[in-house]
Amino acid sequence: MTEQKAGQKQDALMRSFRQLLKEERCGSQGQIVSLLQAQGFDNVSQSKVSRMLSRCGAVRARNALNEQVYCLPPELGKMDSGLAVKDLVEEINNNGFMIVIKTSPGAAQMIARLLDSIGVKGGIMGCVAGDDTIVVVPTEVQEIAGISKRIADMFA
Repeated sequence: MTEQKAGQKQDALMRSFRQLLKEERCGSQGQIVSLLQAQGFDNVSQSKVSRMLSRCGAVRARNALNEQVYCLPPELGKMDSGLAVKDLVEEINNNGFMIVIKTSPGAAQMIARLLDSIGVKGGIMGCVAGDDTIVVVPTEVQEIAGISKRIADMFA
């Protein structure tokens, strides 16, 4: 399979995956796997679905029928799938002790997950995310300017 075809298949998989989450009818990762496989995505596994859920910032919540289902945070569910992650970050500031990042509504948790993956080796002790605001705690306060710049560069 050519690289272009593989990319198209991956894009189609993500569109189908997001549509399933928007419909708020999947209560388990196994159910998502089965539905995607029924749509012709036979290389999908539970671990791949788990990674996709994490990447998209999906959460389990109760739907209108009071069932626990996977869904996208409200604002992310409405976003165009062509929107780049960098476009979700609106402002990055620090006060010498912590970094505060303002995002588009509903995007903070997804961005915080990306930053948490950098971890202590990258200078980030941890992140706390609300709906549109993230507080980043640096491992070393003396390095906050450099950490803040690296974060800004990630979303430039």
